[in-house]
Amino acid sequence: MGEQKKGNAPEQDLNQILKNRREKLKNLQEAGRDPFQITKYDVTHHSMEIKENYADLEGKEVSVAGRMMFKRVMGKASFCNVQDLQGSIQAYVARDCIGEEPYKDFKKYDIGDIVGVKGEVFTTKTGEISIHASELVLLSKSLQVLPEKFHGLTNTDLRYRQRYVDLIMNPESKETFIKRSQIIKEIRRFLDGRGFMEVETPMLVSNAGGAAARPFDTHYNALDEDVKLRISLELYLKRLIVGGLERVYEIGRVFRNEGVDTRHNPEFTLMELYQAYTDYEGMMELTESMFRYLAETVCGSSKITYNGIEIDLGKPFERLTMNDAIKKYAGVDFDEVDTLEEARTLAKAHDIEYEERHTKGEIINLFFEEYCEKELVQPTFIMDHPLDISPLTKKKPSDPEKVERFELFINTWEMCNAYSELNDPIDQRERFAAQDAAFAAGNEEANHTDEDFLNALEIGMPPTGGIGYGIDRLVMLLTDSAAIRDVLLFPTMRSNQ
Repeated sequence: MGEQKKGNAPEQDLNQILKNRREKLKNLQEAGRDPFQITKYDVTHHSMEIKENYADLEGKEVSVAGRMMFKRVMGKASFCNVQDLQGSIQAYVARDCIGEEPYKDFKKYDIGDIVGVKGEVFTTKTGEISIHASELVLLSKSLQVLPEKFHGLTNTDLRYRQRYVDLIMNPESKETFIKRSQIIKEIRRFLDGRGFMEVETPMLVSNAGGAAARPFDTHYNALDEDVKLRISLELYLKRLIVGGLERVYEIGRVFRNEGVDTRHNPEFTLMELYQAYTDYEGMMELTESMFRYLAETVCGSSKITYNGIEIDLGKPFERLTMNDAIKKYAGVDFDEVDTLEEARTLAKAHDIEYEERHTKGEIINLFFEEYCEKELVQPTFIMDHPLDISPLTKKKPSDPEKVERFELFINTWEMCNAYSELNDPIDQRERFAAQDAAFAAGNEEANHTDEDFLNALEIGMPPTGGIGYGIDRLVMLLTDSAAIRDVLLFPTMRSNQ
């Protein structure tokens, strides 16, 4: 909202507006009434709290504080709107109630100033619940100009760069981030109810493993060592399972040196959990139960809508093996394909681009990404991935070319990735060696051998189910947000040069 304008007259020069605001501040300071010297204000209620409890509060004194978003001066009596965390409420400001000098001061306040209002709760003739001000205090002077009221802050680049303005001008943006906080709180409540323990593990690591991603490199001056920012939470959490903690989880930032798009940000929030004495079937039950619980608790229903499409989290989630999904959507049965050459021939026939280094399992995954992901709108567990693309997962006893792994897809997005965790240290060493070879062959996202982790496995890790959830993507789904930047308070942006 900008300064008041008449008709289509040219806008007042912005520099002059900013100069006027600073002049007002200087005058206040010279008069010994510097708003920045005020250290606190006794807030008794918020806007929605007053409106929802009007029957109890009518005629009683309350005090609110917030940003003045509207002001209409009408002689001896005026109106203004104060916006706080919960919404906004109107204040009726009369000269005879607050005093002549305070009323003169009020008339000089600007849109965007932060004020405290004390007075009785009443309803205006037009039926609007308001505060009849007996006191009005300037708590902070706004020296900048907010966007014009009716157009709001619509420039998406500016919304992401100046999130503080976006939160002021766009109520739906504030609601998204309040809901994000609720989602994370309810995840913790759900896991606490199942006996999980929240832990924290290092962000700066010598070996960034646990996922297929390129890490960020940095240097630790005190130890004169090159280190990396973690790309996953997995390997440290598994060490805790070895240590006997049995059920652990962490919600934290991880960092992947990759591109930015509507579903990816180089730093994002990941949750991983590990539970001893269960497998990927146990992780499927936990995931389905948790997603249903979150929808019902945070959204009020197990049926949610994303981009106009209803998604039913109340029904049992569909289960398909990766090969069955490819057979269903591409008409190719990889259970009948024995060799890498056969897989390459099929890839060429279906215009699937692959590299010479790609294995049969990686070609299967390329088929899945091309033909299947776009079909998976309703909740679907995709299970039993190729061994080649799952270096930390137990093999299926019935088919050693596959592993006990699943990914949950909703709205065509991968929502989580889960395993029956590999706890055989000899097998794990061989898989790390294969990953080292893949890195040497040019795969910058391959894992590296982690000797301390192998030592932990040699100490002995029980049968364990583990899973990783992209929290930002989950928040996108439950808040009907179009892009990951809409659910990150401060997304990664190119610096303004």
